Amino acid sequence: MEGLASNISRQIIPIGGGGFYRDPENLALEKYIIEQCGAAEPRVAFIPTASAEPDSYLVSFYTAFLKLGCKPSHLSFFKRTPDLKSYLLNQEVIYVGGGNTKTMLAVWREWGVSELLRQAWESGIVLAGVSAGAICWFAQGLTDSWAGRLRPLDCLGFLHGSCCPHYDGEAERRPSLHRLMASGEIADGIAIEDWTGVHFKGTEIHRVVSAKTGARAYSVRAVNGSVQEVPLPAEYLL
Repeated sequence: MEGLASNISRQIIPIGGGGFYRDPENLALEKYIIEQCGAAEPRVAFIPTASAEPDSYLVSFYTAFLKLGCKPSHLSFFKRTPDLKSYLLNQEVIYVGGGNTKTMLAVWREWGVSELLRQAWESGIVLAGVSAGAICWFAQGLTDSWAGRLRPLDCLGFLHGSCCPHYDGEAERRPSLHRLMASGEIADGIAIEDWTGVHFKGTEIHRVVSAKTGARAYSVRAVNGSVQEVPLPAEYLL
């Protein structure tokens, strides 16, 4: 992209849950995301593959990001799909929605999206997303893509370790993560509560931000057969 500084900042901002679809009046996390790209009217691409692109999700996206002064658009894989390289690499922000992560990654592999997203990241385009759109950037994620129980899933691997979203929002998330991590089935990583974003620059945590008082994220790792949680300092945006 033109206009990027020579010292390109690779940025990913995974969000544990919440966001514009859950509460259209609380756009603090979305505002934070678009501020990181530095553009006055940023081009923001929404990728709702994981939820099969429902109209209600698209309406919520356009309503929120038009309100924030952006130039929003969305990428469809279930209707007519544009030239992916020219579309994705011409954005300032790419935001991935929630849903079935395993299905989303399968569609992306078929279309060659993963490498294009890596190119976008390395060129300075801000990558972000919620739930499925949070865990997809990591080596592994804890997903509900299968019915019945939460399972680890290998993901894109732009960021090392694992990610668990909805850490406070779904009752089975924390015990499932602890069981799988203690048994070595999922790697050490981070757990993110709803309404919380973890801002990575490069592959290191730069900042944790939250749009709800008390919401936070944790560093989680296996220690001698149990799991250690370390709260990460959070900055509240409201």
